Amino acid sequence: MLRSIIFILLSIVFLAGCAATSHHSTTVPIDTRSAEIFNQRGNDYFVKGQYDLAMVEYKKAIAIFPQYAKAHSNLGYTHFEMRQYDHAIAEFTKAIDSNPRYAKAYNNRGLVYFTKGEYDRAISDFNKAIEIDPNLAKPYDNRGTVYLLSGDTEKACTDFVRACELGECATYDMLKEDGFCDLDYLAMADIH
Repeated sequence: MLRSIIFILLSIVFLAGCAATSHHSTTVPIDTRSAEIFNQRGNDYFVKGQYDLAMVEYKKAIAIFPQYAKAHSNLGYTHFEMRQYDHAIAEFTKAIDSNPRYAKAYNNRGLVYFTKGEYDRAISDFNKAIEIDPNLAKPYDNRGTVYLLSGDTEKACTDFVRACELGECATYDMLKEDGFCDLDYLAMADIH
């Protein structure tokens, strides 16, 4: 009888353990939540211009969750703001490796390539960002800037108009005031 009771108790404990395990597998792991907290702290420091402190927090998030694409991207953007371009590219690449569908990481890496004067690589990254998320305005605006500096005004204005349609109008408005990108481009973009 005692053996039966022990067997039943062990069975209950075992089943309870299995239930707990299956419950945890469907929720976000505690480490991921901790990584998100560190990432958010990094964002809080970043917006205050406290880049060194932001970097510390992003690195803590990455130490907990090495495949955390957003933290890599945020760390990359912090390196970019600090003009540490090679480090920025490395972090954006890690973000892309962690999440190949992360359009903002492609856009941001393209921005670094653009800043370094590597226009072909920049355009390639902006194209990939647009392919992944055609409703993201920044890659159009950034690619338009590269086209403009390369002398291709028509492609530049088409991109600036599209960026404006998506809510990013500063470049388009500025160029329109200077006589570039007149309203004919806007009409052409509305056709597409």
